[in-house]
Amino acid sequence: MKPLVLASTSPWRGELLARLGLPFVQADPGVDEAPHKALGLSPDALVVRLAVVKAEALADAYPDALILGGDQVACLDDDILGKPGSVDAAVAQLLRLQGRTHELLTGVALHDAAAGTTTTALDRHSMTMRALSESQARRYVETDDPIHCAGSYKVEALGIALFDRVRGDDWTAIVGLPLTAVGRLMRDLGVDPLS
Repeated sequence: MKPLVLASTSPWRGELLARLGLPFVQADPGVDEAPHKALGLSPDALVVRLAVVKAEALADAYPDALILGGDQVACLDDDILGKPGSVDAAVAQLLRLQGRTHELLTGVALHDAAAGTTTTALDRHSMTMRALSESQARRYVETDDPIHCAGSYKVEALGIALFDRVRGDDWTAIVGLPLTAVGRLMRDLGVDPLS
């Protein structure tokens, strides 16, 4: 089997990929997302593009590997809500999302560095957040520290208490890596955790 590389330093993505029981290494793709975000792409196109760019960024360092990249954005009214970066920005995002339904989009890309090919998948979840007061939003942010998370929440932790309803096909996507889609992309390249 070709070496497998996860183009992410996210511990959550690493924990998810480890569930497949395949050996892999994690590496920082070192991608500046700003130029891609400035292109004005739709949220769907942007999240897939960033996944591809991250996977392909490590091709020179891992020329014989399968490289898995991923990206995630929250989207409300066609506005992309990325990682807030600060407590105040996270609280503001949560207050904008509270009482409403938004989409959480997760893009993945699997790059075969030797062949120079990349395949992609997109996961879409509908997330309905409960009504929140500013003090509840602030307490949540101070407790869970979601400032590096799209949409300002971590559903794998206390963030699940923010929601009334979550709808989608693969709940692992919400944490950051849709394992159903990843498994399908890997099987298409001849890698099956069950073989």
